[in-house]
Amino acid sequence: MSARVLSGKELAASIRSEATARAAELAAAGTPAKLAVVVATADESSAWYVRSIARAAEKSGIMCEIVDLGAAAEPALIRDRLASLSADDTVHGIILQTPLPQGARLEDLAGAIAFEKDVDGANPLSLGRLAAGLPAFAPATAEAVVAILDHHGIDLAGRHVAVVGRSTVVGKPAAHLLLDRNATVTVCHSRTRDLAAITSTADVVVAAVGRAGLITAEHVRPGAVVVDVGTNPTEDGGLVGDVDAVAVADRAGALTPVPGGVGPVTTALLLRHTVHAAQRHLP
Repeated sequence: MSARVLSGKELAASIRSEATARAAELAAAGTPAKLAVVVATADESSAWYVRSIARAAEKSGIMCEIVDLGAAAEPALIRDRLASLSADDTVHGIILQTPLPQGARLEDLAGAIAFEKDVDGANPLSLGRLAAGLPAFAPATAEAVVAILDHHGIDLAGRHVAVVGRSTVVGKPAAHLLLDRNATVTVCHSRTRDLAAITSTADVVVAAVGRAGLITAEHVRPGAVVVDVGTNPTEDGGLVGDVDAVAVADRAGALTPVPGGVGPVTTALLLRHTVHAAQRHLP
C-alpha cells in the first residue's frame, strides 16, 4: 500500500486567493487589513515561521507589523504591548508568537489580546467559545487539520479520530472542531498508556506533539488517514513531522506531507481570519 498524499498547497492557494480579494475590497473601502505579530524569542524556527507569515500577508495585500520585543522581554511588557495593539483601531489581527521568554506563559498573556482580534485563537475566551460551539477564531493550525480533511473529501461523521497531543494550540481545539463534525474523538497525551493500542484502532490519526517520528507504522491501522501537524527542524535546515513518513506511507491510506501539508493551510487561514476581523471593523 502507498498512502495517498493529502497536500495542503492547493487548498492554501485557494484560501489566500479569497483573502487577497477581500483585502483589496477593504483597502478600497479605506480600511486596509492589518496583522500584528508580537515576537519575544530568538528561536530560529519561530523566526522562519514569522517571516513566512509576513511574506504571505504582503502578497495578499495585508499589512503585517512584526513587533519584536526581544528574547528577554518581561511578561508585563508583552502584556502591555498586546493591550495597546488591541486598542489600536488600525490593527485587526494579533498573534503572540511562541516560544516565550522564561517566566512568560501564553495562557497568562493571551487574555490581553482582544477577542475580536484574536486571529489565532489564543485568548482563553476564544477557546471557551470554541468549546461551547459559539463563534470564535479557532487556532489556525487546529482549523487547518479539519480544513485539509474536508478539502480531500474525507468524511468525519461517525469516524474514530485519535488526536495525539493536548495543547491548547492544536490538540484540544482540534478535538472540539472534530467533535463538531460528529467524529468520535480520543485525545492521547504523554500519560497515555500503550499509545499504539489506541491509535491503531482509529480511522484518522492526528499527530500534534512536536516529537519527530513519534508515530510509526505500529501506531496506524491499515488504510487509516494520518494528519501530521509536526514541524520539527532538522540539522540540515529542513523540517520533519511527528510521523515516520517512510514507514507509515506503506500502511496508511492517506497522509499529509511535511512540509506542504498542514503548514501552508495554517498560514492561509491566519490571513483569512485577519480579513474577516477587518471586515467586522468597517465603519
